[in-house]
Amino acid sequence: MLDICLLGTGGMMPLPYRWLTAMMARCDGSSLLIDCGEGTQVALKEKGWSPKPIDVICFTHYHADHISGLPGLLLTMGNAERTEPVTLIGPKGLERVVNALRTIAPELPFQLKFIELEENRNQFQIGPYVIDAYRVNHNVVCYGYSISIPRAGRFDVERAKAQNVPMKAWSRLQKGETLELDGVTYTPDMVLGPDRKGLKVTYCTDTRPVPVIAEYADHADLFICEGMYGEDGKEAKAREYKHMTMYEAANLAKKAQPAEMWLTHYSPSLNRPDEFIDKVREIFPGAKTARDGWTRELTFDEE
Repeated sequence: MLDICLLGTGGMMPLPYRWLTAMMARCDGSSLLIDCGEGTQVALKEKGWSPKPIDVICFTHYHADHISGLPGLLLTMGNAERTEPVTLIGPKGLERVVNALRTIAPELPFQLKFIELEENRNQFQIGPYVIDAYRVNHNVVCYGYSISIPRAGRFDVERAKAQNVPMKAWSRLQKGETLELDGVTYTPDMVLGPDRKGLKVTYCTDTRPVPVIAEYADHADLFICEGMYGEDGKEAKAREYKHMTMYEAANLAKKAQPAEMWLTHYSPSLNRPDEFIDKVREIFPGAKTARDGWTRELTFDEE
């Protein structure tokens, strides 16, 4: 199971009714956060989700509305007596940017580990999460993320027997362990069938609609995408500042065919995103104009 919460839906500046865009995932007791702008920990508090289990924080880019809330969040995690390391992932320059912000949060009871993205495509596995980071097109270096929970294949008795795997090893191999018995090494693939469909959430903001986004959002369970503008006549502004309109986001979803798309990262001038949803759904019927605190519980398909 994978729990997703879109903590905020705003871009550029927090508003009295709209926090800045950030997403939190929870799986198997581990939490992952994407972006941490001003007020993100307030949004967490309003939702009732704890920051203490956050093991990974991913940053799309280093504009203030995506990272300026980090020092306060780290201090809150420390005050909650967290001692386990926290992994930070972001574009090149991450450690320099974070250390500058930590001038006001110099002492923490846990270690920070830095992973700086230098390739156009990057993949990591941390805890239960497979994290894909892909470069998009903003006016500074910026990445989108896909967060996946893989699902192993079913236990195959005939496969295990055919490879002479001792019955006493079956349970541990089924759980993904590799073990050695009587000098012979046994691996999970010796007793498991093909991988089953896992879970995937794709997230991107602050970018033009480049094809790589649809590639990573392909058949995602949830696609969270910037819809900065909905009003007519904003196309030139979106191109100039390298953002997306709701309709450009919908066209990406039309190509990717996710189960559902949530629009987010609204311009402060966009007071009522819902006004534009009918036109957006003409392009992709599964689109929704998300609001702060929206949550989705994703579960594996029953077979």
